[in-house]
Amino acid sequence: MSPSTTRTPSRATTATRRRRGLAATALLAATALLPAPAHAEDAADYTITVDPAARGAAIDDTMYGVFFEDINRAADGGLYAELVQNRSFEYSTADNRAYTPLTSWTVDGTAQVLSDAGRLNERNRAYLSLAAGSSVANAGYNTGIRVERGEKYDFSVWARAENGTTLTVGLQDADGTLATARRVAAKGGWAKYRAAFTATRTSSDGRLTVASSAAAALDMVSLFPRDTYKHQPNGLRKDLAEKVAALKPGFLRFPGGCLVNTGSMQDYSEASDWQRARAYQWKDTIGPVEERATNANFWGYNQSYGLGYYEYFRFAEDVGAMPLPVVPALVTGCGQNRAVDDDALLERHIQDTLDLIEFANGPVTSTWGRKRAQMGHPKPFRLTHLEVGNEENLPAEFMARFKRFRAAVAAKHPDITVISNSGPDDAGATFDTAWRLNRDENVAMVDEHYYNSTRWFLQNNDRYDSYDRGGPKVFLGEYASQGNAFRNGLAEAAFMTGLERNADVVELASYAPLFANEDYVQWRPDLVWFNNHASWNSANYEVQKLFMTNVGDRVVPSSATSTPAVSGPVTGAVGLSTWATSAAYDDVVVAGADGSTLFGDDFSGDAGQWTHTGGGSWSIQDGQYVQTDGAAENTMVSAGDPAWHDYDLHVKATKKSGKEGFLVAFGVKDTGNYYWWNLGGWNNTQSAVEQAVDGAKSTLLAKPGSVETGRAYDLDIKVRGRQVTLYLDGGEWGRFTDDKPAEPFRQVVTEDRRTGDLILKVVNARSAEARTAVDLGGARVSTEARVTTLAAAPDAVNSETETPVAPVTSTFTGVADRFTYTFPANSVTFLRIGRK
Repeated sequence: MSPSTTRTPSRATTATRRRRGLAATALLAATALLPAPAHAEDAADYTITVDPAARGAAIDDTMYGVFFEDINRAADGGLYAELVQNRSFEYSTADNRAYTPLTSWTVDGTAQVLSDAGRLNERNRAYLSLAAGSSVANAGYNTGIRVERGEKYDFSVWARAENGTTLTVGLQDADGTLATARRVAAKGGWAKYRAAFTATRTSSDGRLTVASSAAAALDMVSLFPRDTYKHQPNGLRKDLAEKVAALKPGFLRFPGGCLVNTGSMQDYSEASDWQRARAYQWKDTIGPVEERATNANFWGYNQSYGLGYYEYFRFAEDVGAMPLPVVPALVTGCGQNRAVDDDALLERHIQDTLDLIEFANGPVTSTWGRKRAQMGHPKPFRLTHLEVGNEENLPAEFMARFKRFRAAVAAKHPDITVISNSGPDDAGATFDTAWRLNRDENVAMVDEHYYNSTRWFLQNNDRYDSYDRGGPKVFLGEYASQGNAFRNGLAEAAFMTGLERNADVVELASYAPLFANEDYVQWRPDLVWFNNHASWNSANYEVQKLFMTNVGDRVVPSSATSTPAVSGPVTGAVGLSTWATSAAYDDVVVAGADGSTLFGDDFSGDAGQWTHTGGGSWSIQDGQYVQTDGAAENTMVSAGDPAWHDYDLHVKATKKSGKEGFLVAFGVKDTGNYYWWNLGGWNNTQSAVEQAVDGAKSTLLAKPGSVETGRAYDLDIKVRGRQVTLYLDGGEWGRFTDDKPAEPFRQVVTEDRRTGDLILKVVNARSAEARTAVDLGGARVSTEARVTTLAAAPDAVNSETETPVAPVTSTFTGVADRFTYTFPANSVTFLRIGRK
């Protein structure tokens, strides 16, 4: 995951969801179940031609997987089944400025959090001192602690009470008790005490209370549901884990993401002054949970590491996935962009990586294999792939360190595939340099990441057609189309047909992110949404599941006719904006191709020609138009006619303060559809042209670069047809032509070796049905096909209470060597056709 100027995700706590009723779902289901009958005299909109005698790319069982990163409270408060928040009183302003050591706790009486020699252990630095007759209550996550009537819950606490005490532990909500209270006698030094509850009522608003009759010290106050996934101890929330298992993932990539390549690379120890903002390091996360380190999560909250490397490996095994861990390369990314120059520290991380392989695969007689066995898993986890680094923006510095990791691994474990990456974007100078270095070094596999608009995904189905078949192979470790509506799922499905067609290049692929707790959102879109009592599949999840459970073993070559292209010139008004920056604009002029003046503003008067559609604070100051809010993001103001085309835009821009530079927009149709020249974006490290489609952005052109504070820049943008040329201080900065069609009709055919089925996978992202003539190339097939269809309105969004995007299964009896099928509007349809 890579935060950037224009991809900074919404921090709204709840998504705005368009809800559609069951009647609409039923109507769409009927459409899927009743394809139009074939008539020879009817003309087809499209033709699909299959060549069953030709041999396409083989598809590995591991092609599609999942990527887990602790973002949006995906771990604590999510997949990790612990119900108590801040169970060890370790929350700190280092994690989040709003935190205190008693966040999520309320005190009745006297209590304080201490960090002194009386602590439980050196790595668990804080503990609670509770006075006689006092109590504390924990509010859990979301609205409270969720319990269900008749279910069992296991409580535990580490306590110290030199003179002895009785702990009274209860569960209740505003309506009363939720389970019979338990009394636990504690005496002496630190020891672990346990109790069990059976809930007498269901509630999502519960509170766990612990009262002490005498003075006591408490730590690691915990409450787990007994019914975790696979009934594993220190286990996972069952409904969330089951949603992952239902995808039948070929691999599990973990733990990040920006968690891996940000913050300090030091360990959690006295030598580092108990550094909190650290990169994710696997040794911090294993062993007894009370001895694991704590950390400041990159995404703005505390990370307990209760869900650690052992649990990740175990989860991968439980869902039948290949484990794929990611380790730091000692080059930070995600906006930090710093290479750590400490050879001893680098060697320590390289050794940690070798130790990780031993922890996963080593015999129980080895140091780290013994540790794995002590945790409960004597058998190896069968690690075969390992990734070094994540989205580094410094490709040369990264590659220098990557080579040392790879050489060390190859010397001791030549059977392990070590994966590199190509930075945070799908194109641009960093991407090109990273790929050149990866090819030069004969890297086995390169991880690509991108988050783009639906239009980009429809345009780039052929992205991997031209990649070198000889390698390196591609791991598409993170991708999404910036939304959870069905239109996003359609665009991703269209793109996935291209991934499968190029399975000899793209060996692994995973959507990202995986989880989002609806009350703690740092990034959207996400595959699975949840709160403390429910979880639901996004439209994107349904698309992923359809592909992941119907992969096939080999591509059967096929082709399809395309949609006639309809394209006019780049059209729209102009705009000015900033992102976490204060800037001043002046001398805005728009001239037609014939030299006539369409618009001009030197800001000697008021700003009446401009419409403010974004955030921030704009005003006329000293003959300039100034945006003064240095924290506001996307402060767009626009002017002119949305019908303008073939024009020249001139702007004078001066950065006054802040993190980034300027945003100058053109082709502005409305608040969600425009182009902008982003100068000094990504924390003032890169400049780019981006296109917004329905609010989601894609990068069309990118270069390294920064903007100086206080310097006036002359910016000119020349729009001719669909070609755009950009000038910085009179010199050409770059140019592009946006003329690639966004093809809405895509298909791929694969063969399931086990059943012999041909699997015809068709995406129709048009608003009209697609009558299609299918030629199976003489294949001898059954007359019946099993059909699975996803069909919904483009803006349909699944929620906790509504599921407009859901699969509908049916049988089609008109299959032949040549047949016609009508694919519903806005649909993804899979036909499994038996072969004779």
